[in-house]
This record gives sequence, C-alpha cells and structure tokens, in this order.
Amino acid sequence: MAALCALCACQGEAESDLQYYTCEHPYETVSVTPPPADAEVRNIIFMIGDGMGLEQISCAWVLNRGKLNIDNFPVIGLSRTYCSNNLVTDSAAGGTALATGSKTDLDHIGMAPNGEPLYSMFVKAQEAGKLTGCVTVCHLADATPCDFCCHNECRYNSDAIIADYATCGVDFIAGGGRDYFGPKRKDGRDIVAEMKAKGYNYATTDEELQQAPLPVLGLMSDDNLPVAAERGDLFRHMTARCLDLLSQAAGDKGFVAMLEGSCIDDWLHANRIDLAMEETLDFDRTIGDVLQWAEKDGHTLVIVAADHATGALTLQDGDIAEGRVGVEFGNEGHNGLAVPYYVWGPGSQAFGGILENCELSRKISSFIK
Repeated sequence: MAALCALCACQGEAESDLQYYTCEHPYETVSVTPPPADAEVRNIIFMIGDGMGLEQISCAWVLNRGKLNIDNFPVIGLSRTYCSNNLVTDSAAGGTALATGSKTDLDHIGMAPNGEPLYSMFVKAQEAGKLTGCVTVCHLADATPCDFCCHNECRYNSDAIIADYATCGVDFIAGGGRDYFGPKRKDGRDIVAEMKAKGYNYATTDEELQQAPLPVLGLMSDDNLPVAAERGDLFRHMTARCLDLLSQAAGDKGFVAMLEGSCIDDWLHANRIDLAMEETLDFDRTIGDVLQWAEKDGHTLVIVAADHATGALTLQDGDIAEGRVGVEFGNEGHNGLAVPYYVWGPGSQAFGGILENCELSRKISSFIK
C-alpha cells in the first residue's frame, strides 16, 4: 500500500507540471464530398503543417470539441521523416524530401548531400505548363518555402537563398520577410526591385494582395506574419487569392500550390501550447476553405502532411466538452517519429500506408502531367 500511495503522489506532482490551454472560440467544421476517384487531376494543393505530428492534431481535435476539418480526409497514412545523415530531421532536409522526392542532409535547401541541386515539384509543374504558387505564414527565408523555390547547402545563407526567388519562376509567392528582400541584406541587393523588373506585382497588405494580378510577390510583414490571434484571417485570405488567381489563369492546364502553416513549429520549439494550438487551428480552418474550394472545382488533389513533429508533446489531460488540454513537452526540438499524411480528391486511391517522405513526394509528383 505504501508503494501505491507513493505512486499516486508522484502522479499528482507530475500533473501539476502540465501546461493547460482552453480554446475559447471553437469553430464549425465543413463537410465535403470528394469527386469521383477517377476524375482527372488538374490541380495539386500540398498543405504542410510544420512540426504538426499526430500529437498536435490530437490536441487540436480536443480543443475544437472533437471535430476538425482534417477529419474529412478519407485516405490517411504515415510518413517517415529521417534525413540522409540523421534520424531526426530538420525542416530544411524534411521539406526538401517533400518538395523534391529525394532525402538530403540536415540544413540543405533543395540540394543533394553532394551539392547538386534538387528540383522541386514546382519545376516539373512549370515544365508541364502548369502554374505554381507558394503561401506561408513564416518569412520566405525559412526552410520549407525555400525547399520548393531555392537551392543552397545551408538554410542560414539567407541572402543567397532569397535571391533565388528572383529566378524561380513561381507565379504566386506570399508570406512574410520584407527585411530579407532588401533592407537588411549584406550584399545591398534589392530583390523586390529585381522581381518587379521581371514583372511581379508587389503587395504588402491584404488589400493590395487582393487586387494584384499574376505574377505576385506578397510580403505581408517584415519577418514572420503576426501570431494567429493577431493576424485574423490573413493566411486564409492569402490562400484564397492564390487558388483563385492560379485557377483562373491556368485553366485546364492546372496548377501546383504549396501552403504552409509554418509557425506551428515555432511555438512548439518555444513550448507554448497556447500559441502552437492557435496556429494549428488556423491551419485547420484554412484546410476547410481549401476543401470547399476543391469540392467545387472537382479536379483537385489535396494533400496535408508534416515535415516532422516538434516538442515531444504528450496529451495527458483535458476535456473534449470544455475544449481543454493538459500537455507536457519533452524537449524544445524535433523528434524522429513518423507523422501522418492525409489525402483527398481524385487520385487519392494511390496513397495510403507507410511511406518515406520522399516517396510521398514522388507519388504526388506522378500526377503532374
């Protein structure tokens, strides 16, 4: 009995260390019907929740009272995330695998371990005559958007990486990071001016973005976008504008877009469950918008995945009816666990099961024709 009492006391002490968060404003989720599985795939929308493993999705599900838009996805699998030189990946190597279909070393941006460039699904799309778009919540010098648009052996070579946007040919680029495009560059280059000279229409506010025709460069903040509670529906508006412009201009040729919920990862690194979950829930609301758009279109394959999970998060307490979670973080970094991926729309029957992250990318790219 003494041993049992000691165990109870230990459990109580551990519970006091839990970090609690309650979602005060749950939202209604959408219900969508996929088009016929054999419908032609014209468009691909690849949504990446940076750091968003199963544990983060589970917490978000509790917070929104037991429902998420991601629940609409009929095909679910697991993606192994390790990179070519480490069991635990970073966003540069993990994002490169998702973008290019090839694993690489830590810190590499669109580049193989031997220094050769790796070309993303955007390049294949451009060669097929499709349009491309990239929307992110972080600054555009961050790893994941760069993995789709740039090439460098080190993710921290921000001046050189940002310069690649001027030649990447992506039709719609929107995120944060004005400082990286000019004011704080060590080389003195004004990448905004260079891109405007190539025909890009530059926007710095939501209002300007909604008016700008293709091609678009939208730099909506000096660094990352404001946190979810402060930016409101900005990410959702950026996404909607991207999809509408690309679909109108591409017609039957179609487009490929990458949409990233970037700052889920940032706040998991900081062990802030409140801000991490607000980012996750905003990402899920955006997933709902994308699914409704894709349902109307009828020819769009939608994939949601993560590059890795962050924070060694464990869900240990909570209440679905109250939208409350009690969690504990195990670290401030990434881990080596497999992460879930979700697929909806025509072509989804080709997915499912356990895949390497690079295999998932190659399956997605196989529909770019």
